[in-house]
Amino acid sequence: MCEGKVLILASASPRRAAFLREAGVRFLQIPADIDEKAVMENTPEETVKAIALKKAEKIFAERGGAVLAADSAVVLDGKMLGKPADEEEAKEMLRALSGRTHAVVTGVAFVSAERAVNECVRTEVDFNDLTEEFIAAYAATGSPLDKAGAYGIQDGGLVKTYRGSYSNIVGLPMEFVSGLLEEEGFLPAREKR
Repeated sequence: MCEGKVLILASASPRRAAFLREAGVRFLQIPADIDEKAVMENTPEETVKAIALKKAEKIFAERGGAVLAADSAVVLDGKMLGKPADEEEAKEMLRALSGRTHAVVTGVAFVSAERAVNECVRTEVDFNDLTEEFIAAYAATGSPLDKAGAYGIQDGGLVKTYRGSYSNIVGLPMEFVSGLLEEEGFLPAREKR
């Protein structure tokens, strides 16, 4: 860990915070309160990038320093599935995803006085065929309500396979983020092999 440097994570997500903690990053967690529904771009990828950048810029304007923000969406048939409003909407999303392939796209933004980075990482996900009983039981746990697309891959039983970053499906593509934070001095440089 690099002494003295403290990153600001502009997110309330406990999963994003856990990834940074596991990587050994020193950070403060300060959620950015923006109206995400007001940000709509031409594609889901452009939209999640724009939302992540707005979050990072808002916290940077208030606090300075170095800010990391992210926004994830599940994309099915070109449409973004955000967090479900209630248990019924969660069930609808799970039925739509059942037995199909979708994408998880995460916009990542890093803003400091020296640099701004705004990228999107995409992972393809194949869902299992879900029974009505499974959908009802899973929705009743409440877990789908705070997750884009109404699911968490870490909850089990949902995903058959995926191509790309596992951590991206959870909400923060650590392969990309680790490289960025290493460049910025928030992680020690990895040994060259």
